[in-house]
Amino acid sequence: MRPLFHPDVKDVPVEAILHALSDPVRVAIYAEIVAQDCSQNCSAFLHLKETPIPKSTLSQHFRILREAGLIRGERRGVEMHNTSRCTEMEQRYPGLIASIVRAHDIQLADEARRAKNSAKKRQKA
Repeated sequence: MRPLFHPDVKDVPVEAILHALSDPVRVAIYAEIVAQDCSQNCSAFLHLKETPIPKSTLSQHFRILREAGLIRGERRGVEMHNTSRCTEMEQRYPGLIASIVRAHDIQLADEARRAKNSAKKRQKA
């Protein structure tokens, strides 16, 4: 198997990070990886937000995150485990990643609140 590409953080332009995190699925994956203290197996994301995601699609999302320098992938047998490179990114772009993840969390909370309000309105009708 060929080795995985992990760019040096100093070679990662901010545009690559913003592009990688512009996709809602990728930012959700990344936010989940950042929230964990241990590495995450790719198959842990086969159902994101109750939506099934094909393995081939997940592979592409992880490749984009890895090539943007946001995660480090490590093969363990037939599985791929991913960890965040937040500490390295924080040194290069202070506050950027934390702000994006925080904005994603706010967005999720807003979506949950809207869904709850919508369910209440349906119950009253």
